Amino acid sequence: MIVKDLNILKNFNVLYIEDDVQLLTHTKDVLEDFVNNIFAVETTKEALNILSNKKIDVIISDILLQDDNGIDFLNYIKKEKDIQIPTILTTAHTDTKYLLDAIKLKVENYIVKPINIKELLNSLHDVLLPFTQQKEIQKNINIIKMIGAVTDSKQVDVIKYLINNLNNDNLINTSYSEIMSEISISKPTLIKLFKELSEKNILVKTAHKTYKFDENALDNI
Repeated sequence: MIVKDLNILKNFNVLYIEDDVQLLTHTKDVLEDFVNNIFAVETTKEALNILSNKKIDVIISDILLQDDNGIDFLNYIKKEKDIQIPTILTTAHTDTKYLLDAIKLKVENYIVKPINIKELLNSLHDVLLPFTQQKEIQKNINIIKMIGAVTDSKQVDVIKYLINNLNNDNLINTSYSEIMSEISISKPTLIKLFKELSEKNILVKTAHKTYKFDENALDNI
């Protein structure tokens, strides 16, 4: 039996739509121990507001909501809003029509209620694993590109440190002293590296001890 690494879920944000308040609260309480953020709402109107203001990586939605239909909502955001986010549908119904509609929308999974939390977590893992793998590939590509901008071996270690400690918004909160405690590098060399990366707009300081990594700037190296 393959053991799935549910730790990968901690890097992702989940939007959960369910009009059964008790189920909504229970499932939210469980999932928040596994994911980065979970935004739990009862209506599609609230869901649209979340999608407009937050970075969402996966949607979990009931099909038959009190004032709406989950499939209609997904169809709307995909076709009208061009929001392409992997989705897991939940429902107490196994009507063939819903299954066919879900297939047409290319929904990633379909879970019949009552929700089995283990099944839901495994489904989230399967949906998000390809994104995790792609992130790792892109991370290595970015490291290779950034190495092309430096020559000192210690600076290469710093670049690896920076890339590996970026959050989901490509931000890193660190300081020279923190980096020097992890990597044996002189402060002048470290300052020189940060200056070079800043001049190339690869790493830009946005606040005290906070830096923004711009992946697109690597194309100009």
